[in-house]
Amino acid sequence: MSEPAVQRVVIEGNGLAVAGMVLGIIGVVLNFIPLLPYLLGLLAFIFGLAGLNKPIKTGVAKAAIVLGIITIVMKILFWVFVIGGLSNM
Repeated sequence: MSEPAVQRVVIEGNGLAVAGMVLGIIGVVLNFIPLLPYLLGLLAFIFGLAGLNKPIKTGVAKAAIVLGIITIVMKILFWVFVIGGLSNM
């Protein structure tokens, strides 16, 4: 007897987009740490752009780009408010 042929289904993913989104989320959550959010936001933005090249999970790649931008903007606004608050003292 012969065994039935088994077809393997390979599910492709977009690892760079997912990594970028995870880094963006961590960057937003850990925004109070001095230098880490700049790195996380930049990496999330870069991984999101790289993830847009794959046709799979482009929404996740766009979310990574947005989260990277939000992380960096939040950190810049944090320093603007800290410096502005200290200058009024």
